Amino acid sequence: MTWTTRQRSEVGPLCAIVAGGGPTLVLIHGVGLRAEAWGAQLDALSKDFRVVAIDMPGHGDSAALPAEPSLSDYTQAVATCLEEPCVVVGHSFGAMIALDLAITYPEQVMGIAALNAIFRRNPSARDAVIARAASLDGSSVADPTAPLDRWFGGIPSPERAACADWLSCVDPAGYKAAYTVFAHSNGPTDAGLKAINCPALFMTGGQEPNSTPAMSRAMAGLVPNGQCAVIDDAAHMMPMTHAADVTVRIASFAKESV
Repeated sequence: MTWTTRQRSEVGPLCAIVAGGGPTLVLIHGVGLRAEAWGAQLDALSKDFRVVAIDMPGHGDSAALPAEPSLSDYTQAVATCLEEPCVVVGHSFGAMIALDLAITYPEQVMGIAALNAIFRRNPSARDAVIARAASLDGSSVADPTAPLDRWFGGIPSPERAACADWLSCVDPAGYKAAYTVFAHSNGPTDAGLKAINCPALFMTGGQEPNSTPAMSRAMAGLVPNGQCAVIDDAAHMMPMTHAADVTVRIASFAKESV
């Protein structure tokens, strides 16, 4: 039931799963996925918050952005959904958007949690992700095997099966647009991080080769009210594979932020 498709609501220009009541908590998934990627967190977090798990533009039921969007276009689309100051949680590219939101629209963000966020990729990692973006044609569905193997190590699981389904159903143009922005960004600037004036949590997995613990620690060190948490045996898809640990940490951080 965790990964079952849920009913959507229109929230600004995007579609989202909306549940619960109280202070607003916005969840932003990564490239190729959809709001159900937060399926393991939705019920628990909605006990204390109005949870808005968005479909990123060009993903799920949300319309795509105009051709060749920038990071700021994704950020603005999310900002348009915010009716009041809220806590924002993002995973992977969603973390990149969430951080840009906190930097660009500080009055709208009470707290920011960036999960598996990248920061200053080394040259080989940067070249690899740019090459993957260049291989996408925007019209055919990309073979999901490589990302699934990176995320789950080739081991069958319900989490892998769910991601395989989402990656196989995502709009190819929306996927290419988002992945291209993700690939060509190297994370927030030092100045941007130093300007974040709300509490900020940077969390990643100890087994994460791309969004490394060193990256999260470096970002947390630049934010005035930053903190870092590492789940030692987790990797990139920890909101799904290590759901209980992630949910507890998000809930605690969000309560402190509001």
